[in-house]
Amino acid sequence: MQKTLLLLAILTLTSCASKNINMTKPSFHKNKVIAHRGAWKGINTSQNSIASLKQAIALGCYGSELDLHMTSDSILIVNHDITWGGLNVQKSTLAELRKTPLSNGEPLPLLEDMLKIIKNQTGTKLILEIKSSDRGREWANATVKKIVNAIRDYKAQEWISYIAFDYEICKEVLRLNPSADVQYLMGNKAPDQLKKDGIKGADYHYSVYQSKPEWIQQAKQLGIILNAWTVDKLEEMQWLLNRDIDMITTDEPEMLFKELERRKK
Repeated sequence: MQKTLLLLAILTLTSCASKNINMTKPSFHKNKVIAHRGAWKGINTSQNSIASLKQAIALGCYGSELDLHMTSDSILIVNHDITWGGLNVQKSTLAELRKTPLSNGEPLPLLEDMLKIIKNQTGTKLILEIKSSDRGREWANATVKKIVNAIRDYKAQEWISYIAFDYEICKEVLRLNPSADVQYLMGNKAPDQLKKDGIKGADYHYSVYQSKPEWIQQAKQLGIILNAWTVDKLEEMQWLLNRDIDMITTDEPEMLFKELERRKK
């Protein structure tokens, strides 16, 4: 009996180690900074790279955003555009796509690569944009299922927020994981509609808030999280900070940190 229990314990530890699972609970940084495709600009590295994620963590960002597609052989890759190396990423295999490295020399990263990094720290969240698909709803839903299952396998739910321009993708994430932190990107839904559908955040282009400032107060009253993208000018950051927007997604995290620090004085 003791040998059986010991074997089970070893197998459990081995399983955790194979997925690099950190048992420490996260305690995320108390700031508004989300690095758009990682913190790549300040160190002149590739967007959506392992290096840019590590830099966002090093800076102490609340979150680091990245973009996800599923390849034709059902591998979850990190890339913004529908194409990579002249190939449609959703209609190509990982092996085909990895023939073209990132500009910093890294191979095209996988979601798995990013989860291993994010689970080994406790201060920065991973903001996953699930990219829209031209392969139909069945493909989009299969992609969502693959992503949600991967997050569950890595026990990384607390480290993850999901974002998408496709409203049906947002709802599919919630169907599979009703407690997920899901935020909508398109900017064409009022806060009360998001609340009705169980979507926790409005992650809208900053111009949406400028044209519909009443949505800011409505969202606050309803408990809807407010995020703004992609905010790279100081005056735009200041406009949003003056209205206490919850989070700001930017290619210039260092600039935003500097402004936040200035406001503490």
